[in-house]
Amino acid sequence: MVSIKSIHTVVPSEATPNGTFLLSQSQQIKAHTQALTIYIYNSNHNHNIIDTMRHSLAKILVHYYPLAGRLRMIEGGRMEVECNNKGVLLLEAESTNTLQDYGDFEPNDALRPLQPAVDYSEPMENLPLVMVQLTRFACGGVCVGFGISNVVVDGISGTLFVDAWAKLARGGTLGEDEKPLFLDKMAILKAETNDEKPFTASRFEHREFKQLPVMIGRCDASEESKKETDLAILKLTREMAEKIKKKANDDGCLEFDHEAVTAQKHWRPYSRYESIAAHIWRSACKARNADHNQPTVVLTVAGIRNRLKPPLPLNYFGNATHPTVTPTCLSGDIASKPLRYGAQKIREAIELLTDEYLRSAFEFIERQDHLGCLRPKLNRESGCVEGPFLGNPNLNIWSWMSNMPTYGPDFGWGRPVYMGPGEITGDGRAFIMPAASGEGNLSVAIRLQTPHVEPFVKFFYQDI
Repeated sequence: MVSIKSIHTVVPSEATPNGTFLLSQSQQIKAHTQALTIYIYNSNHNHNIIDTMRHSLAKILVHYYPLAGRLRMIEGGRMEVECNNKGVLLLEAESTNTLQDYGDFEPNDALRPLQPAVDYSEPMENLPLVMVQLTRFACGGVCVGFGISNVVVDGISGTLFVDAWAKLARGGTLGEDEKPLFLDKMAILKAETNDEKPFTASRFEHREFKQLPVMIGRCDASEESKKETDLAILKLTREMAEKIKKKANDDGCLEFDHEAVTAQKHWRPYSRYESIAAHIWRSACKARNADHNQPTVVLTVAGIRNRLKPPLPLNYFGNATHPTVTPTCLSGDIASKPLRYGAQKIREAIELLTDEYLRSAFEFIERQDHLGCLRPKLNRESGCVEGPFLGNPNLNIWSWMSNMPTYGPDFGWGRPVYMGPGEITGDGRAFIMPAASGEGNLSVAIRLQTPHVEPFVKFFYQDI
């Protein structure tokens, strides 16, 4: 049982700029939701750590002052951040459980009380951009449940913020290269070419803005979206992950993708993400047992900092990501053809995001009369995003493989023994992430329609 002991609104400890903080075109299409992450610490401190967290949070907000503001809607369904110093929310909680009661802390409903509850029935202008819940366990361990606006911040910016906050909490100071860089979004992420030739969005198909495939015989995904789902968590040892990668790269050049592969002048082996994501895709297609000709895609979100020309600085503050979708494939092909077929399709989606493509996408967004047509809608009563249905027959696969627990933030209690997403909702959504055991082991957490979970697990391990 978790109980809230105190609630604090934390504002910057010094005066900060007022006014508005511009959002890029890339940020404008994000759902107005909180990305939830948990950090678990095997701490055993008896002093009142809430004061340390509160004071250091006030100090770091001086540098990250837009996070103390609020989102607001402006003309054309666009959003901006009002830097009004309303502060962030810090909750102090206690749990009667011990760390051992939560097992490996991988995403499930039992973790929900360890995360700050977001009341999406509140107007956008009232919701803090950052919410933190500090929970002390009966054994002395600590959980930091961290929520931050998906619109304002991506994984890199969020990590920079939490790491900088942790450094101040343990008594350090920030160097100039550790401070966020606020750039003019209109100048950096604008839709224009370098050769003065105007872009036209029609130069690219922009699959990310189109309807995803639905089940054969259906005109929409309404029926599939109502079906009950369950979460499956699968363990991958380092050896198993390497075996999947080797399988994707050793299948040989096949007739169906030989031209696509050999056309690349500098072809490189498929990565762990490409290989494991393809393995997940194939296992899901088999488990769903759809018609061979059932169209299917994988949607993912990729960072674009290094894809733009010139590239954005590492400490650029904002959400610099963009959705991308694989070419439409047939479920039977993904299920029956060798693994490199799916891996190649996933690679094509990621490599689609060139500077030219991205600036075309920015122009496409900019030209919309109202961005409500591109942004997932939020049901304020349920807190659920009502955007494009990403489940059956499709998947939405995220990678957390670079966020290894040993590199998590140290608030003065040592490195976290686990870090990962707080919850996984929606059919077809999957995360590939480090296992709590470390040593290069991974976990795959995926939510599927209930009848598909058991066969998915069977095919996942059977095909390794």
